[in-house]
Amino acid sequence: MAKKSLIEAFEIETKNKPLVKAMSDYEIFEDKALLDQLRTNILQNIIDNNIPDGTLLNEYINAEIDKSLEGYDLTNLERSHIFNLIDNEINGYGPITELLDDKNITEIMVNGPQSIYIEIDGRLVKEEMVSFINNDHILRTIQKIVQPLGRTIDETNPMVDSRLPDGSRVNAIIPPLSLNGPVITIRKFKRNINDIESLLRVGTLTPYMARFLEACVLSKLNVIVCGGTGSGKTTILNILSSFIDSNERIITIEDAAELHLKQEHVVTLETKVSNYQSEGEVTVRDLVINSLRMRPDRIIVGEVRGKEAFDMLQAMNTGHDGSLTTLHANGVYDALNRLETMVLMSGIEIPVKAIREYIEKAIDIVINVERLSDGRRKITSIAEIIGIKNDEIEVKEIFAFNQKGLTDTGEVNGEFILYNYLPKSYHKIKVKGLTDIDDIFAPILKTKN
Repeated sequence: MAKKSLIEAFEIETKNKPLVKAMSDYEIFEDKALLDQLRTNILQNIIDNNIPDGTLLNEYINAEIDKSLEGYDLTNLERSHIFNLIDNEINGYGPITELLDDKNITEIMVNGPQSIYIEIDGRLVKEEMVSFINNDHILRTIQKIVQPLGRTIDETNPMVDSRLPDGSRVNAIIPPLSLNGPVITIRKFKRNINDIESLLRVGTLTPYMARFLEACVLSKLNVIVCGGTGSGKTTILNILSSFIDSNERIITIEDAAELHLKQEHVVTLETKVSNYQSEGEVTVRDLVINSLRMRPDRIIVGEVRGKEAFDMLQAMNTGHDGSLTTLHANGVYDALNRLETMVLMSGIEIPVKAIREYIEKAIDIVINVERLSDGRRKITSIAEIIGIKNDEIEVKEIFAFNQKGLTDTGEVNGEFILYNYLPKSYHKIKVKGLTDIDDIFAPILKTKN
């Protein structure tokens, strides 16, 4: 019987440094060099010896730990810690496995073997207890993440977007593009923010705003969610998508699939990067065009970034109402300007005035979400496009978050506002027979009567 090799799962070079018999408590390991050396030696033993057929992995790891730690007086906790480190290398994602499991951590940034940062409650903190052995160690971890999805990273393809099984987004970039060595950025999938009630609990929006957005989706208005990096655009898009009727056929299009729709009739499309011969690439634009032939009731594009913007607008203008997408921008007007620029990038010669008219007819609602200085995320604006004035797209805010300052503890102090304005979208919603938002705009309606 052939032996099972772990070389494909994990390879690492031993440093061959002398071991030092000094070890602190299980949680701290003051002698970091010893910890790294133990980890390296045990892994190398496993790689060199291979696992004999029929041997349980746990038993084999324990036996290798016994060999490498012979003569060292370890407590049960210290031994357990070493075992977990090795198990994480084989069955998990190496040193960052426990960071991925920590629900309080929303982002992980690996800048180098000893330079790892995490985001907790919107604030960046350097992680002192976790490290990689060297750059090869980081590269092996990247490969372990991307290979199951058929993606590659090497000198000819030195950057990649991928995802973990839980939906967390992974970006990796290596030399020659990165002068620091391999770099990993992971935006974790938020298990605890998966419905509108979750957003209400953390104060991202108000109940009035939530009910209005639900009505917008149910009445098939076309919605764009905009915001900066890490502002929570995809989270908002996920939750808006949950309002779609289960009887509708939904096509989702993404670079790396992050949307987790609960409806049954969902077709998930994902882009494909070119191979080493620069062949086989399938872009978001290709998928948007193809989705129109798939009889969609809804088209959801994870993020519009370029030429696909024109095709998305075309879909919205040709009967595919209720489409949803996100766009990287710092505010509602910036989002519309970027959308205009992206249409120009498509190579289709259209006057700017015509593009603006196209956008005005296609988009109903623009939602802006921000990560504030205290780390909290807020929907800071819900606006609608109301027409064209002086050749410019005219926008009117319906809801907004008014930031007033900071508290003594550094939290943003502010309040949500409902403007004294009856939206055009209110009438579009009413036409569809939805009445759940009547009470929201009742005071405004009274003043008009």
